[in-house]
Amino acid sequence: MPPVASPKQVAASLTELWSPRVVAEVDDSYVKVAKVQGTLAWHSHDAEDELFLVLKGHLRIEMENGTVELGEGEMFVVPKGVRHNPVAEEECLLMLIERKSTQHTGGVVTEKTRSLAEQLRPIAR
Repeated sequence: MPPVASPKQVAASLTELWSPRVVAEVDDSYVKVAKVQGTLAWHSHDAEDELFLVLKGHLRIEMENGTVELGEGEMFVVPKGVRHNPVAEEECLLMLIERKSTQHTGGVVTEKTRSLAEQLRPIAR
């Protein structure tokens, strides 16, 4: 039987910002958690939607056609092809659900971009 996990506790235990970690798989999608603060990067995912769920804190998702503000317990799906830039003024814990093919920052590569291998690293529990 798979272990029971607390996404909020796992996200809180992370030491790297903007470095999502895979905590589960559901069919062709990964469930990821992340600890974020500051700005990630403007990017898009041409073929994949991306679900953001705030576990703790506040997240702003800037998009070219507007901005979404998310508080604890709120979620938003960024539709495929929509350029977006996640921003957290204070430390924020997130859960993300994405297809396994989703690249961290789409076709944009920055110092914050994480490979799938990095996201799949074991998490010390």
